[in-house]
Amino acid sequence: MARRRKLVIPGAEEGVTALKADVMRKEGYSVDPARPDDVKYEVAEDLGVPLQRGNNGKLTTEEAGMVGGKIGGSMVREMIRLAQEKLTNKP
Repeated sequence: MARRRKLVIPGAEEGVTALKADVMRKEGYSVDPARPDDVKYEVAEDLGVPLQRGNNGKLTTEEAGMVGGKIGGSMVREMIRLAQEKLTNKP
């Protein structure tokens, strides 16, 4: 069952989607700007996780975490870098 998490800031979805696409492109993945969530299939393939479109009921929690961790971890590192950059350039 897919969950749809909502962001706290209304309208931030576009920015988060763009960040995800940019970060994953920097990680070396080909990202379709119209469908950045599809990068998870490429990440899964690289990690040897049998993620497919549709039902992934046989996927283990560990396998799903490997894919999500790779994507989410990269995004968090980039957000921290951006925050540090902003703080050091503060007048």
